[in-house]
Amino acid sequence: MNGHFEPVQVHFDDLDAMGLLHNSRYALLVERAIGAYWLRLGWAAADPALSAFEDVFMAVREFKVTYHVPISGVGERVVHFWIDRLGTTSAVYGFRVLSPDHAVAHAEGYRVNVNLDPQTLRPTPFSEELRAAAQPLLRSAVLEEVGH
Repeated sequence: MNGHFEPVQVHFDDLDAMGLLHNSRYALLVERAIGAYWLRLGWAAADPALSAFEDVFMAVREFKVTYHVPISGVGERVVHFWIDRLGTTSAVYGFRVLSPDHAVAHAEGYRVNVNLDPQTLRPTPFSEELRAAAQPLLRSAVLEEVGH
């Protein structure tokens, strides 16, 4: 498997006046997909005491989306994502927003997250627990898995 494929829902209120997914909602679909993945692993930003990871205070530093084919109407789509680079304090996710059968790439891009110290709001290193949990998403792991 190449990265992770997470189903997401496009709702009526995500659409613009023309019935197309509003451009700002592509980022929301990516956020929902990545969040759902980490929640299943035990990440809990709302209550750090319940989180399986000490890294619960992250901010998006950069977000780039290139649009290819508009999404029209409501229903399920799929976000394919992976980690291109896991640095000391930041991670670069690559992503594609796909049709349910993965045949159409509606959009693609990347998102940079920075792990912050909640007291100082300065970058702080990722924990070893988070690094271990991120291994299946790393681009090098993805390439090894498919034999490249």
